[in-house]
Amino acid sequence: MRICVYAASSAHCDPAFHDDARELGRLIGEAGHTLVYGGGSTGSMGAVANGALEAGGDVIGILPKFMDDLEWGHPGLSELQLVEDMRERKHRLLTGSDAVVALPGGSGTLEELFEAITLKRLGIYFSPIVLLNTHGYWDGLVSFMDQVIDQRFMNPEHRAMWQTAAAPGDVLDVIAKTPAWREDARDYAAARPG
Repeated sequence: MRICVYAASSAHCDPAFHDDARELGRLIGEAGHTLVYGGGSTGSMGAVANGALEAGGDVIGILPKFMDDLEWGHPGLSELQLVEDMRERKHRLLTGSDAVVALPGGSGTLEELFEAITLKRLGIYFSPIVLLNTHGYWDGLVSFMDQVIDQRFMNPEHRAMWQTAAAPGDVLDVIAKTPAWREDARDYAAARPG
């Protein structure tokens, strides 16, 4: 299985976020899955990659060339793919992935996550999307998305587009138990009257 992980590069957040990222990477590597992520060496990005590498896992980084010029890339990956820009990076991260896991992060992580959710809503991406909810980080977002649905900008069926996992040890199980997204997703992509 190829698991795409969206992660932050911040080295200044609570260390618990990095600990969970490293643990998730370790579990992905030990399970024999391939980790694909943004290619960075710091913060949760570096931690998830290091965890997978330490467990003997295959780790693919997708890094824009300007970040490589700034030496932001992880030097020890199984494979580092350099791309032209952020848009191509997002496309490559998601293409061919069997699941997406979003770790707590900032605007970049949120942008990647919302693109995956949007593509799932439109019936373009069908795989699980899991939010690793370290310290309840995603509680506010899940509540906000409930409001989006309650206000009829999305349909009740769209609540099933993402799942949460309380701890790294839950993530692979949540992925395994998430049913495939409905093939008729486009039939209810547009919000309908409540």
